[in-house]
Amino acid sequence: QVQLQESGPGLVKPSQTLSLTCTVSGASITTNYYNWNWIRQSPGKGLEWMGAITYSGDTYYSPSLKSRTSISRDTSKNQFTLRLTSVTPEDTAVYYCVGGASESWGQGTQVTVSL
Repeated sequence: QVQLQESGPGLVKPSQTLSLTCTVSGASITTNYYNWNWIRQSPGKGLEWMGAITYSGDTYYSPSLKSRTSISRDTSKNQFTLRLTSVTPEDTAVYYCVGGASESWGQGTQVTVSL
């Protein structure tokens, strides 16, 4: 069973860079055809897909966030990382990593952008 766990700071100041890591267990992030996603949910809003990194390392981003988002991976640690630059309070959300054969979800991590 694939399990995902997000980690990172819960509070980020405006204009700084948000960095979150997803640690995957139960499957390798290089397993053929598995994709690994970041999704967020802001207060009072629906789920927003941010981007993904594929089993081969290709990346895809939401057009609305592409200029500020990057996703990378560390295959030796079976982790993938989200970086979101120039954050504003509108980036306050619960961030989830999602992936694997059954599109398993992490428990989510709250990130607040505030002074």
